[in-house]
Amino acid sequence: MEGNNKINITTIWGGTGSYNVLSGLKRNLHFNLASVVTMSDSWWSTGKLRDEFGILPPWDLRRAILALSQEDILLRKLFEYRFDKSSSVSGHTVWNLLITAMADITGDFEKWIVEISKMFRVKWKVVPVTLEKSDLVVVLDNWQEIFGETNIDCPAHNTELCIKEAYLSPEVKVNPKAREVLENSDIIIIWPGDLYTSIVPNLLVKWVKKAIKNADAKVVYFCNIMTKNGETDRFEVEDFVDVIEKYLWKWVLDYVVVNNWHISDEMIEKYNKEESKTPVKVKDIKDFKDKHYKIIERDLLNEQDYVRHNPEKIAKVIEDMVEWWIK
Repeated sequence: MEGNNKINITTIWGGTGSYNVLSGLKRNLHFNLASVVTMSDSWWSTGKLRDEFGILPPWDLRRAILALSQEDILLRKLFEYRFDKSSSVSGHTVWNLLITAMADITGDFEKWIVEISKMFRVKWKVVPVTLEKSDLVVVLDNWQEIFGETNIDCPAHNTELCIKEAYLSPEVKVNPKAREVLENSDIIIIWPGDLYTSIVPNLLVKWVKKAIKNADAKVVYFCNIMTKNGETDRFEVEDFVDVIEKYLWKWVLDYVVVNNWHISDEMIEKYNKEESKTPVKVKDIKDFKDKHYKIIERDLLNEQDYVRHNPEKIAKVIEDMVEWWIK
């Protein structure tokens, strides 16, 4: 594949796990990559900058740019450096301070993304899903509303209550550039990440799901390997997909990719004890025989100190789809 024959792959993401998989995909020279990034983050220093300077949250954009960067690892470490508590800029990273200054100098949120992408030699597109500010709100089983991504991610409420609904306050519309890359995609990938705080906020942005539906693209969802306390407790694969389809529309997903490799008993015990997380698996593949999407079970595991998706293994799944080994 050369020139115009390259495959246009657009990823929808937020959260730490997406960094690894983007890092794997960028090594394939046959892929044109665009990363559509969530804008609902209110976590710590990001939230402070958003409130004080009125900028859109830069944290997930940082990870997308660093994942797609061709720059020296030392420079990347510099911009990830976080000042300690004794400093007047306590809790902030060099990156957050830089982009705040850049946004102030340029007066244009998208322009600073372009300029910083040049600094990091990013030849692919990093696109905020919206250019408007909003907050994520979820409604629990008891109709209690939890306002803000941070309060959902680090719950003070009863985590035994399930999330029944999610919305953005106020409602915001899609960034035209995000809509354009989605509609011109050959493959759209919804990455694993915290379901309600990283993935769903993208789908809640007005016109995003219509852009995905209108695209002449295969739509692929990589399911999480572990559950998340307060968001997806006791979830199985079908539960994750049901939530995605609730905000995406049914009949849009083509593939759901699931890890089927064994996680060590020691790691399962550690995650369950420390974070109340459990593995996500397909218990019986026959339960999916009448679904419109196809379940792809693969070894996706990178188990060292943490349970993560392996970027090379994820890239191989996408390559198999492109080459029609997966149909």
